[in-house]
Amino acid sequence: MLYYATLFTSLLTGSVLADKNQHESKLTKPLIQTRQDETDPTQPVGTNPISRFETQYLGQQNPNNSCSHRDLGFTGELQGKWYAVYGDTLWCASGVTDPASDSDGFHGMVRDAVSLMTDDPLVVVDMHLNDDTPVRHQLQFVPFNTAWGEDNTYGFGGTSLFETAGGAGGLFYLVNANDAGLKGAGVAKVELVDGEPTVTQRFGDNGYWWPSGSTPRYGDVAAFRDLRSEYVYAWGGAPTSVTDSIGAQYVYLLRVKAADAYDLDRYEYWWGPDGWKTGQPLTEFGAQRAVAWFIGQGQIVWSEFYECYIFVHLSQYYSLHTLEVKLPSIFDAPSPGGSDVLLRTATSLEGPWTPDVKVYTATPIDGGLTYAGVAHPYLDPSGQTLTISYTNNNHIEVLKVTFSK
Repeated sequence: MLYYATLFTSLLTGSVLADKNQHESKLTKPLIQTRQDETDPTQPVGTNPISRFETQYLGQQNPNNSCSHRDLGFTGELQGKWYAVYGDTLWCASGVTDPASDSDGFHGMVRDAVSLMTDDPLVVVDMHLNDDTPVRHQLQFVPFNTAWGEDNTYGFGGTSLFETAGGAGGLFYLVNANDAGLKGAGVAKVELVDGEPTVTQRFGDNGYWWPSGSTPRYGDVAAFRDLRSEYVYAWGGAPTSVTDSIGAQYVYLLRVKAADAYDLDRYEYWWGPDGWKTGQPLTEFGAQRAVAWFIGQGQIVWSEFYECYIFVHLSQYYSLHTLEVKLPSIFDAPSPGGSDVLLRTATSLEGPWTPDVKVYTATPIDGGLTYAGVAHPYLDPSGQTLTISYTNNNHIEVLKVTFSK
């Protein structure tokens, strides 16, 4: 997930998830949802129209001009082109052009990166390359700011790019200070500079607008530019101050008109039964203010085929250790993923959402983590097919789902 994806790697130690993966696989089990209150708006409602489909595994996604291991890769559109925003991007050894041939060890990394999508979901073009020879590697997309106490170990995992106005765009991201914990969720302005999406401004006195201790981590679950309206929506997990194992898994929603995305006062917050409130961030947390519970980080699309919204995500598994300590700290949080690729639907972005339908079960690579459902709707505007990618132990795997009625 937006912060889970960067928790277990470190520039200082060169760890690439192996030890954590071994530990998590012994401690996790599926969580059985026991809350059956019919007034809970986060419970699934109705029938999912996705019932007939075929799923084809396409392969692993890699760049054609660089070489690295990466996670996330959430897609978004800017000036007619689609880009993917990745989390931890671990460079392959010098001269290696195929990630499958990479040698063991740590060869350098950045905490997030951006790439141009192509007509082939298995091929991307990396942006912001350095001067390494003979193979260039990606540079940081969201810049760290030493004036705010940040350094190159900070994580800035981001969800989808979205277009704002005048050819510019935006990006939700979560500032992860590693041992010091999560700082907050923010928005960055993105502009095309020399043809590459470039973060030109981060908003907030400390580089974020929503402190993680007191407000939801907006954007860490999903972000979506709804072309059926003027709005950008962002879903975020509970504040870190919510420490009970149930309450910590609720997901909250905000929206803003895309043209107003750089103005904090214009943001609207979903207060459940009380509807949208402009400029009034949530101060109450729980089922009645939430829109979902215990979902993996993912991506939302509008389906012309089904005439509804589809949320793509992977199943969640819960750490037994978390249940024992009842503390959603960044190192004892729920594991970021199960192995099932899931689709749920809704006719309104506020919900309610239907039950999930499983379209694929991934096989974890080397016992690693699978997480972060990503949609590629630009490949088929009709919606009869939906190409999906997800992270499998720092590899991006790709599926194509063909629907029928």
